[in-house]
Amino acid sequence: MKVSNLALNIIGSEIIKLAGEVNEKIKQGEHIYNYTIGDFNPKEFPIPAELKNYIIEEYNNQQTNYPPADGVPELRNAVSNLLRERCQLDYKADEILIAGGARPVIYSIFRTLVDANDEVIFATPSWNNNHYTYLNWGKPVVLETRPEQNFMPTAADIAPHVQTASLLALCSPQNPTGTVFTKNGLLEICELVLAENKRRGDTQKPLYLMYDQIYWALTFGETEHYNPVTLMPEMRPYTIFVDGISKSLAATGVRVGWCSGPKFIVDKMKAILTHIGAWAPKAEQLATAKYLADLKLYDAYILEQKEKIHARLLGFYEGIQQLKNEGLKVDAIHPQAAIYLTVKFALHGKKTKNGMVLSTTKDVTKYLLDEAHLALVPFYAFGSPDSSEWYRLSVGTCKLEEIPDVIKSIRNALLLLQ
Repeated sequence: MKVSNLALNIIGSEIIKLAGEVNEKIKQGEHIYNYTIGDFNPKEFPIPAELKNYIIEEYNNQQTNYPPADGVPELRNAVSNLLRERCQLDYKADEILIAGGARPVIYSIFRTLVDANDEVIFATPSWNNNHYTYLNWGKPVVLETRPEQNFMPTAADIAPHVQTASLLALCSPQNPTGTVFTKNGLLEICELVLAENKRRGDTQKPLYLMYDQIYWALTFGETEHYNPVTLMPEMRPYTIFVDGISKSLAATGVRVGWCSGPKFIVDKMKAILTHIGAWAPKAEQLATAKYLADLKLYDAYILEQKEKIHARLLGFYEGIQQLKNEGLKVDAIHPQAAIYLTVKFALHGKKTKNGMVLSTTKDVTKYLLDEAHLALVPFYAFGSPDSSEWYRLSVGTCKLEEIPDVIKSIRNALLLLQ
């Protein structure tokens, strides 16, 4: 059978593939600590009760027809207010586009700004930039980041590539690492983008910045979230933000996301989405608008959400550090934000009790699943080299009380290795 070249060569999600293997084990009756998907267990992290009731109310009000292509005005106004009051970002309602989660927003940004063979700069590990570049026939310019820099790209990493690129794709807080840009780090990147666009003048397409900040509300301790436009207002013409409620409100299945940016670009994205129809359902849009109208209610939920997530991240971090102190070949980066912990299993070359050598990261991943009953996503699923020893641990489905048992299970599995 014949299909398009794009379909023939597309690579499916490694995360979903791994989740399928995990679910098969669960079906067979195995107890698996599954921390693969960046999602939430609604029993542990329910969406706000008020939001849920508003959604039901809007369906009872028969709000089941098409929403406006750019989103209902009530929600665009509410998002405008949220960005102004909590992010110090001034975007009017007509500079905001509502979509069915962040994915259609990201896809439409790429379709709007990236021509065939245009270069797209992004770091690894990062979520899906490689796939969105491929879907738009772009040329990936991949920056391999290091644990010493918390896996965040620097201006020095980016600088050699800016003169030939069309899009710089950044995310902070970062998926999969749960780490953030420092103020100075982001400022240096902004200065780089501005200098490059000054060089290009008005005769060339600018170097645009896609800034995915969908986890911005979920920072912990003294960690602060910074964005390019608040730090440097001159970045406004070149920056398009990705945002939504899926992570902050544990509402991954509610499918309400948005972008904010220059009106000309947002209008073009809107035109593209009219042909895709990837709109957030009207009832969910109206309900979200009602919920965001009360920022005190929103703040209270976010505070509770952060406390629950941080307790889980810290529990795993401290447990991994204890294993490290015991001499086991593990490590972790202190949690800063999002729902992810970056963990390391330096087990390449180790032998199992059956004499099998763990030669590859896939071997290590399988061993952790089989012996520790632990399912994590290796960083190679986010574009890092196949040999990377680092993993993403997602706590959205974790019960706090199970963490000691997980650490014990990891310890027992590692002690079996030679």
